[in-house]
Amino acid sequence: MIEALSVTLLPIGFMIVLIGGEKLLRSKNIDMGGEPPIGVTLFSSSKYSILLLWAVMIAYSWGINLSFMKTPELLKRVSLCIWVTGFVLLFIGRLGLGDSFRIGSPKESTNLKVDGLFRFSRNPMYLGMYATLFAPVLYTLNPILFIIGAYVVIVHHKIVLAEEHYLQRVFGEQYTEYCHHVRRYL
Repeated sequence: MIEALSVTLLPIGFMIVLIGGEKLLRSKNIDMGGEPPIGVTLFSSSKYSILLLWAVMIAYSWGINLSFMKTPELLKRVSLCIWVTGFVLLFIGRLGLGDSFRIGSPKESTNLKVDGLFRFSRNPMYLGMYATLFAPVLYTLNPILFIIGAYVVIVHHKIVLAEEHYLQRVFGEQYTEYCHHVRRYL
C-alpha cells in the first residue's frame, strides 16, 4: 500500500507543480506552452505516451497486472529507486527553471539557466523523464512498454536537438561556452 501510494503521488505531485506553475506564469503574462520544436504530431504523441507509461506504473503498483511475467522483487526495488530518482530530477529541474520553463520553445525571451542541476547536465529534466520511462519497463517487464518508452526517448532526443539549435541561435557564444563545459545528458 505504501509502495503504491508513493508511486502514485510522485507523478500526481509533478503534474500539480506543472499546472500550478502554468497558472503562476500566466499571472505574469507568460505562456508556458511554447512552440513545438518538432512536428506537432510527434511532439504531442510523445508527451501523451509519457502519461501512459506513468499510468501503467501506477496501475501495476496497485496490483493491476499488466505484465507477461512475474517481476523479480529485486528488479522491482531497483525500478522504484529509478522512478523516485527520475521524479526528483524532474521536480528540481522544473523548480530550477522558474519562469524560463516551457513545454516547447519559448515564444518570448527567457534566461539561460546554467546553475543548480544545469551545472551537471544541460537536460536534467529529460534525464529524469527518461528514468521515469525506464522504471515502468523494469517494474513490469512488459515489452510493449519498452517499445513505447523507446519511441518517447527517440522523439525527445529529437526535441533536445531542436531545443539546442534554438538555444544556440538565441544565446550564441554564451550557450556555446556552456556546451563546452556541460554535457548534454551526463
